[in-house]
Amino acid sequence: MNRVRVAAHVHSEWSYDGSWSLDQLAAAFGQRGYGAVLMAEHDRGFDDARWSEYRRACAQASTPAMVVVPGIEYSDPTNSVHVPVWGDIPFLGEGLATDILLPLAERAGGLATLAHPARRHALENLDPALLSHLTGVELWNRKYDGYAPNREAAELLLQRPDLIPIVSLDFHTSRQFHPLAMVLETEGDPTEVSVCDAIRRRRAHPTAFGVTAMSLARGPAWRAMCGLEHVRRQAGRRLRRVRRIRTSSTQ
Repeated sequence: MNRVRVAAHVHSEWSYDGSWSLDQLAAAFGQRGYGAVLMAEHDRGFDDARWSEYRRACAQASTPAMVVVPGIEYSDPTNSVHVPVWGDIPFLGEGLATDILLPLAERAGGLATLAHPARRHALENLDPALLSHLTGVELWNRKYDGYAPNREAAELLLQRPDLIPIVSLDFHTSRQFHPLAMVLETEGDPTEVSVCDAIRRRRAHPTAFGVTAMSLARGPAWRAMCGLEHVRRQAGRRLRRVRRIRTSSTQ
């Protein structure tokens, strides 16, 4: 049994808002000690032919030390609920309603997770009856949650032990590099099949800064991280304000 550090929810130039090539991502994450990357390209612009082409590109970017696992982040028609899906399955469709998407993904053998539950109140907008179709829920999304895990997601995951807590980067730019990793126990060397099989068998554990991520979602550690995140956001707002003032003064 091999232990593999995996970066989850990563976008490349195959997404409309991504800029990194698959080769660049494989090299960058490999240098940071990851052995696999779970891609999550936006469904916009994909069809069966593009999905097949993309799967071939992921295979070409993979190496014996780094597997690039193809995946799609499906969005509902209101762009509120996003669901990354992994597995060797057909492309399911663009802009599908979540109540149609999730049963389709499950029947096809895909692994579906709820992305960034707090964004646009995604968790509130999701019918609780659909949770049974999910493999996991993002406990911590670096892009949207910042430096602290999402408490609402943590409470759900404590109530639903059938769902795997996922820590993800939602990587678009280098700002999203962060010490978050899913640690998977795979049979043999990591491949798309072995990585997906480890998740399916629940041999997947969320870590942050080298410790179990769920331990940081409550108590003093969580409060301290929320304080740090508050400071970071305040500083970011001030910096953006200064940049706007400087830009307007030069026009």
